[in-house]
Amino acid sequence: MSEAPTVRVENQLIRFVPPVPIELDVAVTKLGAIRQDDFAVHTLATPRATIIVDKEGRIVIHGTNRMEVARHAAKEFLLLLGKSDEGLKAELGGIIASFKFQDKLNIERLIKKLGKIVEKDDRLGCVKVKDKRHKITLFMWENGKVVVENATHANLVAMAAVYWQERLLEDGILIKSELNSEAD
Repeated sequence: MSEAPTVRVENQLIRFVPPVPIELDVAVTKLGAIRQDDFAVHTLATPRATIIVDKEGRIVIHGTNRMEVARHAAKEFLLLLGKSDEGLKAELGGIIASFKFQDKLNIERLIKKLGKIVEKDDRLGCVKVKDKRHKITLFMWENGKVVVENATHANLVAMAAVYWQERLLEDGILIKSELNSEAD
């Protein structure tokens, strides 16, 4: 039995709801945020994060997976607008995570064996697997790299990684490669 893949959380959607909604035009005029339809986008240097203000005046923090960094970014953004962070409520969204199988994937066999839950993505050069069991989407590359979206927690991704590793081994989809390197 192979060792379980190590899961890495790449990003987590973290949204903050201030007691008084942020006005998009104020973010644009005071901070030079860029208006895009019903959103305003502002980049912070410290902490490094992208702030997105939605049409309801909520703050979405992009570029971190740590709550304390996201809260610090939201607080900094509010201070730049001359507002307090008192009463700021946090909402956690889905995560994007990744892991790597030690072996390569036989993509053609994967498509043949899994059929309807697999879709080839020529643009990304991978296959997209709809995992209804874990309610996630996996993007799998031939070199064993997997990116997961729509997960609710890193532990869920870890369970899915073990499940898929066992299933792909059973189905003969994971194949031993001559060089199992992290550079793949």
